Amino acid sequence: MFAGAMLMSIARIALIAVLCGLLPAAADAQDRKPTPQEVAAIRACAAKYKDNVPEGELECLFNLVATPCINLPGGTANLTTADCYRIEGVIWDDLLNQNYQSLLATLDAGQAAKARAMQRAWIAYRDTTCQFYDDKIQGSMAVMMHAACATRESARRALLLAFFAGL
Repeated sequence: MFAGAMLMSIARIALIAVLCGLLPAAADAQDRKPTPQEVAAIRACAAKYKDNVPEGELECLFNLVATPCINLPGGTANLTTADCYRIEGVIWDDLLNQNYQSLLATLDAGQAAKARAMQRAWIAYRDTTCQFYDDKIQGSMAVMMHAACATRESARRALLLAFFAGL
């Protein structure tokens, strides 16, 4: 009985702290959108490595947005870290969609149909692969790893689509 009352008290204190803004780091990461500077940094990096997908991934992925976000004070909790990965993921996803449209504009009807099939297969692969973190690991660590996976896969795909569009 005592342990249950103690947990309820701790939960109430944590809720009050969040509502009063005493624990802003997680809420800030969760609610914020990528800044124009973050978007520009990733776009510039991706453009620099458009002909070298592996090097682009090594140089651009997580180094410009997610890691600096994670390294902010209070940025080490799994959910806050997941939010930092998601913030970067928004940028990569937008770039992926732009690069996909650019690729489609270079293709004839038959090639475009194959590109659409390729993209649908990739989406299924990404979703299944990243979901496996939840299935295997479970808990808050899985949330962070799933978010990193989705961002990593979107970045790889964005870089690859840019490469294809340039051929």
